[in-house]
Amino acid sequence: MSSDAVDETHENARQEVIAVDADDNEEGLVNRLDAHTGDGVRHRAFTALLFDENDRILLAQRAANKRLWDTHWDGTVASHPVEGQTQGEATEERLEEELGIDPSQYQNLRVTDRFEYKRYYENAGLEWEVCAVLQATLHDTSLEPNPEEVDGLMWVPYERLREHPEYYRQLRLCPWFEIAMRRDEER
Repeated sequence: MSSDAVDETHENARQEVIAVDADDNEEGLVNRLDAHTGDGVRHRAFTALLFDENDRILLAQRAANKRLWDTHWDGTVASHPVEGQTQGEATEERLEEELGIDPSQYQNLRVTDRFEYKRYYENAGLEWEVCAVLQATLHDTSLEPNPEEVDGLMWVPYERLREHPEYYRQLRLCPWFEIAMRRDEER
């Protein structure tokens, strides 16, 4: 799908993501809707996993109005950095926009992994991303979720979730979060 053919009324049609090669080297900008439809375009993304001091992970349920993986449970936040933005800066921005969490509430935000994946979602589109995983410890758990972004929040014992995903199947986890969790060697 070319930029000329995108539905200009969709919010994503007015945004760009960073196209990348398999090694996460920038290859230019691509329309966000184009990147997520048809055959897709590989692009840069991130998922952030925030933990409390008891090693519970904060899961967020994606809002029902999301075009892809609506109402699925995700790690704390996930999105795409914009041109000129680091993964850390993009994470800080999304944490504030989605959950009202500012940098004074967490410590040690760091990139812990990076992987490529491609997954299709129903007949609505796909994700083809080189996804950075960031982690931090939230020492102030005050939250102000944005209802346009998040439909629910849940603290889950992380090791139990990792070791027994079958207990949580009914949650319908986002694929990028499941991959990040399976690959996690930090915790």
